[in-house]
Amino acid sequence: MTASDTRVLNAGAAPTEMREPKNDRLFVEALARGFRVLEAFADNPAPMSLSEIAAATGLDKSAAQRLVHTLVNIGYLEKTPAGVAPSRRVLERSFDYLRSNPLVHRAVPILADLRRTVKERVDLSLFDDLSMIYVVRMQSKRDTFYAHLIGRRVPTFCTSGGRAVLSHLGHETVLDILHRSDRRKFTPRTTVEIDKILARIEEVRDTGYSLAIEEILVGEIAVAAAVLDGAGQPVGAIHIAASLAEWQPEEFVSRAGPLVTAAAAGLRPA
Repeated sequence: MTASDTRVLNAGAAPTEMREPKNDRLFVEALARGFRVLEAFADNPAPMSLSEIAAATGLDKSAAQRLVHTLVNIGYLEKTPAGVAPSRRVLERSFDYLRSNPLVHRAVPILADLRRTVKERVDLSLFDDLSMIYVVRMQSKRDTFYAHLIGRRVPTFCTSGGRAVLSHLGHETVLDILHRSDRRKFTPRTTVEIDKILARIEEVRDTGYSLAIEEILVGEIAVAAAVLDGAGQPVGAIHIAASLAEWQPEEFVSRAGPLVTAAAAGLRPA
């Protein structure tokens, strides 16, 4: 894994911050702390020692030890020679989510047909405030390791799917998301200036799809269209991604733009 891969993996990657409400008698703080231990691995995808987990979570070592011991015993962490790490059982909960999500269920045949037609990578991502999270990924012939993994987050502000989603939100909501985003450059071509992002979003409103060229990964071009719910609100996006070594931007947009727009429209409930 390159340093660039690590930056992109963690880009905009923090999920909605876990809040521990005060004076809430129903809130189970011990359970919340247990999830903090599991989430510590989001920024460090490798086995960790007890001291490293305590430092990553802000827990004292005694509390971290008890929580790690419990999670190992119920199967959500496992001991390795290098420390403890998430276990296979975590994958089962991802499976539970995916098979219970009606959008994912409806999307898979549409994405499979799109993949056969365009012969490039096709993804479905879900909108989660400052980031988009991949839930279905259908691969092309050349991809990096992280391009194969579901659950990966990418920033909303600079990705094709994110800007497609933003094009369906009100101006004040868009500005709020942009101001709260960590608008760093991931490549020399990442758009970080708010006025330029707003101009890109306006282009999406005109065309129906969003274009991103080398904004997250050098050499990648992607188009995306927003997936809307029955009320017309954006809930995610369908992406088609390809290599600039094989496509001229104009040719790719002409081919993929109408296809991704039609696929996204096909997912909207009647």
